[in-house]
Amino acid sequence: MKISFRITRMLLNAIHADLSRQHPFAFERVAFVSCTVAEQGDGDLLVLASGLHPVADLDYERDITVGAMLGPGAFRKALQYAYSHSVAMFHVHRHEHPGQPAFSSIDVRESARYVPDFWKVQPRYPHGTLLLSHDAMTGLAWLPQTRQPASISRFSVIGNPIQEIEYGTR
Repeated sequence: MKISFRITRMLLNAIHADLSRQHPFAFERVAFVSCTVAEQGDGDLLVLASGLHPVADLDYERDITVGAMLGPGAFRKALQYAYSHSVAMFHVHRHEHPGQPAFSSIDVRESARYVPDFWKVQPRYPHGTLLLSHDAMTGLAWLPQTRQPASISRFSVIGNPIQEIEYGTR
């Protein structure tokens, strides 16, 4: 199964603008992206990004061991939105460099801890995490059938110019 992720240039620019804001004590910003999901005829999945949900300053917790630690309020708001609007939810943050980003071991470990909570409110959808750099992205989607992460193999940025990023079949 291949997973493709599509996002408009306008939404991607809004995510970058949000993640660029300074926080009083966190070293990086985090947000959530709501998505609709379509199963393609061949069993592949298409994830369509539809909305940005910034994390409020008050929903960060002080923790010098990570770039940003989210408190329960951040997750509660994202879970409530997913429940109320019947969407998949993807956590997003950025590593401050150009080129292909890679998840840290902390990114993967923490994602595996919070993604299952989204199945409590939207069990039919994959949920996951996105990682941006200044000019590229990568992502993982936990599939409800397997409860395991799968790499997003193709990203499409729709706008001017259209950008396609394909990572193969991991």
